Amino acid sequence: MSVFLMRSCKLPSGAEMPVFGIGTWRMGESARRRAQELDAVRYALDLGYPMIDTAEMYGDGGAEEIVGEALAGRSTRPFIVSKVYPHNATRSGTVAACERSLQRMGLERIDLYLLHWRGGARIEETFEAFHRLRTAGKIGDFGVSNFDADDMKDAAGLDKGQTASNQVLYCLSRRGPEFDLLPWMRKRSIPLMAYSPLDQGGLLGKAALKKLATEVGCTPAQLAIAWVLAQPGVVTIPKSSTRERVKENLGAVEVTLTPRILAELDRAFPPPKGKQALEML
Repeated sequence: MSVFLMRSCKLPSGAEMPVFGIGTWRMGESARRRAQELDAVRYALDLGYPMIDTAEMYGDGGAEEIVGEALAGRSTRPFIVSKVYPHNATRSGTVAACERSLQRMGLERIDLYLLHWRGGARIEETFEAFHRLRTAGKIGDFGVSNFDADDMKDAAGLDKGQTASNQVLYCLSRRGPEFDLLPWMRKRSIPLMAYSPLDQGGLLGKAALKKLATEVGCTPAQLAIAWVLAQPGVVTIPKSSTRERVKENLGAVEVTLTPRILAELDRAFPPPKGKQALEML
């Protein structure tokens, strides 16, 4: 699949972000698994995955090094997302962390740079550093991760209207963001990045998902990812370390869900009836 055929969404800055990519959480942690993880990321790029999500936390920089190796020698590169640790997210620490991430990946610019979660440094300092990095051309856009609705409201008062995205846990079995966070973000055209769309594989054994996947003509994993992609203003970054799953996950972008199937999924995995605390993995 050509990356140019992949759907994208518009960030508040006007930049385009693909709705689908590969995640790299837990990559770079084991020398024994490194070759397979590198092969999976390279294969994703060969297939046309238009986005890679990573973070300095993943494998203490090991995942970013894998990303850098996978990107090396390619004439085009995907949209790159990375994240800064909260304890590094001071005014000067954010800039230094970004420089280290750029070096590990062999890049001159990160397309979207996120604060991994709230804590540690004051977000006033973090956003000040983000603005400096953006002005210097080191990052394209900036955003946050694991921010609930109240956190997003705090950020909105400090970001000059430039928070580009919020990456949170969101999938069929964890629909809490739909009650207040996702509507708030949609109103401001801020895309939600859904991590763990398969709930770390926990969704794949659900009988209702298996039954409906058979009806649709796809795998349970493809159905779960396709459901996330069917939600307006949502993008997703399923992680995979095997070629088979990398290819399977990409097939989800071609799955079309009818109103009946969406209604059946709502019955099997009901939306929230009230406010829920933001879940994190």
